[in-house]
Amino acid sequence: MKIDILTLFPDMFTGVFQESILKKASERGLVSFRVTNFRDFADNKHRKVDDYPYGGGAGMVLMPQPLFDAVDHVKAQTASDARVILMTPQGERFTQKKAEELAKEEHLIFICGHYEGYDERIREHLATDEISIGDFVLTGGELAAMVIVDSVVRLLPGVLGNEASPVTDSFSTGLLEHPQYTRPADFRGMKVPDVLLSGNHARIETWRKKESLRRTLERRPDLLENYALNEVEKALLEEIKNEK
Repeated sequence: MKIDILTLFPDMFTGVFQESILKKASERGLVSFRVTNFRDFADNKHRKVDDYPYGGGAGMVLMPQPLFDAVDHVKAQTASDARVILMTPQGERFTQKKAEELAKEEHLIFICGHYEGYDERIREHLATDEISIGDFVLTGGELAAMVIVDSVVRLLPGVLGNEASPVTDSFSTGLLEHPQYTRPADFRGMKVPDVLLSGNHARIETWRKKESLRRTLERRPDLLENYALNEVEKALLEEIKNEK
């Protein structure tokens, strides 16, 4: 996968792409990152990328020319089609399902805005997607783009050591993940559930499914509204409700 970031603050991405899973994925050739300062594409002598909004109002608006030219430039560097993702609080709410969709693409271009907003022609004629990571406002799109890149790259084949990890993550199954434990079995009197030490894989799997349902019911009951329960899960959920 090729990932391009268009930003006015390219140094913000240096540490993110040079650490942990993202760095390893890049070193292994599973993903390539390129960060471009779209101010370099401004066609005016002062390298302005923003201007006052027509009709008046507070703040400055990003001009279309630098971003259109920057996207044309990075697209020309690769033969594959690209999804052009506009980071904006007005966009579609980012979810694990969206991450899985984007992970199937060969080339992603993220536009990180600043100031009051974008010229509407950028939304209408340049972006293929508009994405928000939540109902709050950041000073720019950089942090949001980092979150999405991390979420997408970890889903690429070969990136994680255990290929089952992304499949069983919270939200990937439609439910929150069950509790996890490791050694020691008894830490300061806090003990690991006996079932996990039993060696009975069928019982362990049932326990995990039940605890996943319990955690989802307690913390994110809204997820269960769109989750198709099978008969076993319905019975387990009924048991949980009767325990209260």
